Amino acid sequence: MRHLISVLSALVMGSLIGQAAHAEFPERGIKIVVPFPAGGSNDVVARLLGTRLSQLWGQTVVIDNRGGGGGNVGAEAVARSPADGYTLLLTAPGPLVVNQSLYSKLSFNPAEDFTPIALIASVPIVLAVNPGVKAATVSELIALAKASPGKLNFGSSGLGSTNHLAGELLKARAGIDIVHVPYRGAAPAMNDLISGEMPMMFDNMPAVRPQVQGGKIRALAVAGAARSPLFPELPTMVEAGVANFEASSWFGLVAPAKVPPDVAKALIEAVSKVMSEPDMAKRLADVGAEPGTLSGDAFGAFLRTEVDKWGEVVKTSGAKVE
Repeated sequence: MRHLISVLSALVMGSLIGQAAHAEFPERGIKIVVPFPAGGSNDVVARLLGTRLSQLWGQTVVIDNRGGGGGNVGAEAVARSPADGYTLLLTAPGPLVVNQSLYSKLSFNPAEDFTPIALIASVPIVLAVNPGVKAATVSELIALAKASPGKLNFGSSGLGSTNHLAGELLKARAGIDIVHVPYRGAAPAMNDLISGEMPMMFDNMPAVRPQVQGGKIRALAVAGAARSPLFPELPTMVEAGVANFEASSWFGLVAPAKVPPDVAKALIEAVSKVMSEPDMAKRLADVGAEPGTLSGDAFGAFLRTEVDKWGEVVKTSGAKVE
């Protein structure tokens, strides 16, 4: 009996110690992997979140940019990381919902290798051109493309990105022949758009807005269902004459699969607290984004609907990566 009591006591103490360890999460610094180079919208949102989480936790939050493979390199790194909550992925739709339709083979399973934490932000996509392009409207840009089939290039942050698929959707909806040029992230693509090396691209509002305000590029339309309050004068793509066109982007936070439930809960609570703060909403609004409102299972359900949505866009565009 004494032996049984000792065993039971040890088990109870071990359980309590484990719970206490998790209750103190995080006990050390956390790494948030961004699967694209620094300077793009994904990076901007990650750094806003990381700064505030670091203040909340009193722990260092490091942003680790790992570009390549349309976001697959960084996503795979997180999928293979220890499931302890100390390595997270903050990404645009590509690695989590688009690439499984676009790529013939992935080295990770987006549906099974991650634990959904939260939808961090949603952002409009904007069609922009270099000021040297002789098109002040979407109609004029389409006419320019039709006059020189295969001569007009459009840049993107990489294969499978929402700005890539928005360009493919424009090709299909407008019946034009424009050539996709993928970059290793939105920032280098934007640099070439500014310099005139790249004539046009779709990109997220946080990256587009400051360049438009600085006169370095010209915005033609927003790709969402409604006009943006940041650029109320810009028409939607539908208003600009491209029927059945809607594309927007978002950024979501996930952890590796099999993260302990109490750790996932601690992450969700911390992120939800940060995202509900008026100052965070203002900071996101300043760069053209809106705070997300989904977390945990609700975010997981959202991801499943996005898989279907973007899968249909990939099918319509005919895009494929072997």
